[in-house]
Amino acid sequence: MTRSLLATAFTFSMVASVATAEAESAQPPNVVIIFIDDMGYADIGPFGCEAYETPNLDRMAAEGKVFTDFHSATAVCSASRAALLTGCYPERVSVLGALRPRSRTGLHPDEVTIADACKSRGYATACVGKWHLGDQPEFLPTRQGFDEYFGLPYSNDMWPYPYGETTLKAKRGGGSLPPLPLYENEEIVDAEVTPEDQAQLTTQYTERAVDFIERHAGERPFFLYVPHSMVHVPLFVSEKFAGKSGAGLYGDVVMELDWSVGEVIDALERTGVDENTLMIFTSDNGPWLNFGDHAGSAGPLREGKGTMFEGGYRGPCVMRWPAGIPAGTSCDALATTMDLFPTICGMIGADLPSDREIDGKDILPLITGESNESPHDVLYCYYGRALHAVRDPRFKLHLPHPYRTLEGKKPGSGGKPVAYNRATIGVRLYDLQNDVGETTDVAGEHPKVVRRLLGEAEAARSALGDRLTGVKGSEIRPPGRVPPAKE
Repeated sequence: MTRSLLATAFTFSMVASVATAEAESAQPPNVVIIFIDDMGYADIGPFGCEAYETPNLDRMAAEGKVFTDFHSATAVCSASRAALLTGCYPERVSVLGALRPRSRTGLHPDEVTIADACKSRGYATACVGKWHLGDQPEFLPTRQGFDEYFGLPYSNDMWPYPYGETTLKAKRGGGSLPPLPLYENEEIVDAEVTPEDQAQLTTQYTERAVDFIERHAGERPFFLYVPHSMVHVPLFVSEKFAGKSGAGLYGDVVMELDWSVGEVIDALERTGVDENTLMIFTSDNGPWLNFGDHAGSAGPLREGKGTMFEGGYRGPCVMRWPAGIPAGTSCDALATTMDLFPTICGMIGADLPSDREIDGKDILPLITGESNESPHDVLYCYYGRALHAVRDPRFKLHLPHPYRTLEGKKPGSGGKPVAYNRATIGVRLYDLQNDVGETTDVAGEHPKVVRRLLGEAEAARSALGDRLTGVKGSEIRPPGRVPPAKE
């Protein structure tokens, strides 16, 4: 071939490559978020678990990126879910704690969610799993941007069965908890979920997720949110994974969740959309430690769910996006589930709401590997309306607050918890870069850091309030409310 023909062929090849790249970039990425309930930092293979196998999560890590300093906004169910979907601190949107059945409050219908943003760009949207942002019709996923919903309206322990029991010989809470319902869109399709039904939840969620992918892949972009009910107690597992882990029921349940991850990846590959799908796996908070062998492990981190020590709200996070994430990489920059909302908006060309404050930051540079520097100067560590700590990418300043701990106690077993001890902490500064377990106070060595973070704490209180100091906060939006039911 002559030089001119070679040049022509090369030019044609380059033009074709550019055209292909432009065509692919014109198709916005699909997004899948898998949100596990109460999973500890060290509960999967990419974060050091050796007690059982998690081959599909290992594959996600090998083909994607592990985030080692990734946090939920807080350490309890409803609040952390509100934060993920809105990109805001739970205190800002007034969704706190874990909403109870028949609650008259929920996530305000006027709040903008990831699903709303995706729908504005023509995406198909679905929520499959535990919702927990209000079980009144006004608060269900179908009123918050989701085209489809299948799952439980709140935690799977909010039913009449006592902890560790699978019969109703003794009712919990004096019988105050109603039967556990299963929803499809806004209809109850199973009014009384049984222990046998719970054993099929992970399988059912997985089948629904795969079906959603198969119906929409290639037809239109999609956002799929899969907030699993497990590994929240009570633990249940299907027959196909019962006893498989060799590490007890908890290990069996995690292995079934890992299987579910694999089924989603297989569906993405089978339908030809794998390359252009960002898949995110993380947890809503840390392990519920007083359940002992029915709880996970925070590994090197201190404490667990219900506290704002690192074990309470730092979770395992793995992301996979073949077209956008370098394989086998890791990121140790400070990031949070609140960042997913602005990041996804930026990825798909959706506008962020201009009429409200959004606390998350765009972390696409962290995801793609363009940067390893956190966009956060500080994160506020709230539990309820109480400000427990403030942290920056290196240091964490605890403020005086009470907390629960199992220190000095033997945890529960067989699905039955023990009561926590109560403890208090004063002003303490920890260097998380060198002391991730929050064991050694270095406040005396870094007085300027202490003063700076105390100043940040005052800014947090001014905006979002603080129950411990009596500050109200000036930037708090109301929750959704419905009037009391008529007698």
